[in-house]
Amino acid sequence: MESIEPLVRHFLGIFFLMIGLQFGGRALGLYRRMSFSHINYGETGTAPWWHRQIFNVFRTLIVSVCVIRIFVDIDGWLGVFPALYQWPVLLVGMLLLLVSFTSVNYLQAYMHEDWRSGIDPREDGRNLLTEGPFARSRNPVFISVMTGQLAFFLALPSVFSLICLIAGVLVITRQAREEEKALARQFGSQYDHYRARVPRWF
Repeated sequence: MESIEPLVRHFLGIFFLMIGLQFGGRALGLYRRMSFSHINYGETGTAPWWHRQIFNVFRTLIVSVCVIRIFVDIDGWLGVFPALYQWPVLLVGMLLLLVSFTSVNYLQAYMHEDWRSGIDPREDGRNLLTEGPFARSRNPVFISVMTGQLAFFLALPSVFSLICLIAGVLVITRQAREEEKALARQFGSQYDHYRARVPRWF
């Protein structure tokens, strides 16, 4: 335990910091090239807007906590579960985070110019993806993100990460429904046929 615990502690801080930098850099690069934002909050007060706000709050908390833990022992404040805070569980969590990171990047690359974060109010120039990973699930990116949320709980089993997991899953499942409503409005019968043959999750 003594050998792997510092590794996982440093890994979490660096991992989530790099996730934030990568996401921000990707969004800025796309905006610079294509002259519109690929990150969409939705109208103030709507469900997608609240989902984004909640997601941002928890993302900021996770990054802050993981970076602080590298330098200061705050585990007593996080409500760590001693029974789960064992090296096999921490190792599985760390490996699952890498799996989630890889799959999210693969899926976003597969989507290419059709990738959006949130519901894009622009309805021109976007395709309905129904092949590849989208032939098996309507929301493979969300599945990968939720895998990462579970992985975070395993890499830092605590009350804090459990709250993050529950909140994250609730927000993502609600956002998936909102995005599917928007796709149904945009693509009409094409999306209805797709929805009839491909499950929302698995």
